[in-house]
Amino acid sequence: MSKSGSAAKVKLNSYDDLFGSAGVQADTAQVQEIPLSELHDFKGHPFKVLDDEKMQETVESIKNYGVLMPGIVRTRAEGGYEIIAGHRRKHGCELAGLSTMPVFVKEYTDDEATVIMVDTNIQREDILPSEKARAYSMKYEAIKHQGKKGGGNSLDEVGEAAGESGKTVQRYIWLARLSDELLDMVDKKKIGLVQGVDLSFLDAEAQQWVQVILEETGVVISTAQSAKLKEYGKNGELTLPMVRLILTEEKPKERKVTIKPDKISEFFAENYSSEDIENIIYQLLEEWSAINGTSKQ
Repeated sequence: MSKSGSAAKVKLNSYDDLFGSAGVQADTAQVQEIPLSELHDFKGHPFKVLDDEKMQETVESIKNYGVLMPGIVRTRAEGGYEIIAGHRRKHGCELAGLSTMPVFVKEYTDDEATVIMVDTNIQREDILPSEKARAYSMKYEAIKHQGKKGGGNSLDEVGEAAGESGKTVQRYIWLARLSDELLDMVDKKKIGLVQGVDLSFLDAEAQQWVQVILEETGVVISTAQSAKLKEYGKNGELTLPMVRLILTEEKPKERKVTIKPDKISEFFAENYSSEDIENIIYQLLEEWSAINGTSKQ
């Protein structure tokens, strides 16, 4: 296929994804070339625009074919245009040495613009937890302002574009309550997602205590520790010394016992399932524990 044929195919598919096939022909005539200097970032835009390998690919594509998919913008009261979709394309145009970018100019409300901004970015494969958390939080608030449609679940509606459940969306919305510093630790995998959600229930001061102690000690917070911090925080009992004590307490050593299959076969016939074997072993251990006075009951 020729370059021009390939470019045309990408352009058509991109339009279909954004507007649906019925909207393509109606909107194509409205594409405008707008100076890059008049294009401004979406307020509170949660997605980072990085000069990474994918950006270099975008720049090369723009140099070879131009911008295949116009951005989406709306006019600003203070002049110029606010980018709803196309932040990476704008940066790619800057790096490619262009002075303008093709865009659709749409007059969306704040809530409509927020939903479109999130949905046109959320399906990327390389999204950071902080980006997803802030994006879902913004979209959830926008949907609430618009009112539920058809009596559905707003959280499910937020995650629909990315194929995620309402429960998963709720966890990310909680995660968005973390301080910028703790969210950055989640992005860098210094804090796990589960632990991050627990910490999101702490107030701003307690979160700062956690951040400082984690940075000072370099400890990796466990789910048991984050759950304990959450519980004490909910009861209003957290202090700086208590946070330090919880985060620096010695973690119990993990014990892992493996019984070899040939040993199992000596005592259990083949018709015993794994669950049957486990239950029998637990029962025998409880009896042994009771006889030797080591039972926890």
